[in-house]
Amino acid sequence: VQLVESGGGLVQAGGSLRLSCAASGRTSRDYVMGWFRQAPGKEREYVAGISRGGGSTYYEDSVKGRFTIFRDNAKNTVYLQLNTLSPEDTAVYYCAADRFLRSIGSARPGDFGSWGQGTLVTVSS
Repeated sequence: VQLVESGGGLVQAGGSLRLSCAASGRTSRDYVMGWFRQAPGKEREYVAGISRGGGSTYYEDSVKGRFTIFRDNAKNTVYLQLNTLSPEDTAVYYCAADRFLRSIGSARPGDFGSWGQGTLVTVSS
């Protein structure tokens, strides 16, 4: 599956953005989907995940209550709504997919087989 992210940009602290990840090549409902982020000089961090049907979600502790992951399988698209952003959220955000991943909790980058190119989110103070 090919993944293309969009929706990044520059936003002030406290603001919101919605990231989109459009999948093509295979039906996205066959895939567990996740969002990672990578800040300069830091490792890639798992932010959120969603099950194939959308009924289960996972969030990293620092984003719980602020970020929401959801998917529209009819549009082969997964979204990440980012609210109450802070400068610490500044990073390149990556969409990832995997057909065989069993659990969406505490996943690592190596657990996902397909990746998008990333979209930059910059939060100014």
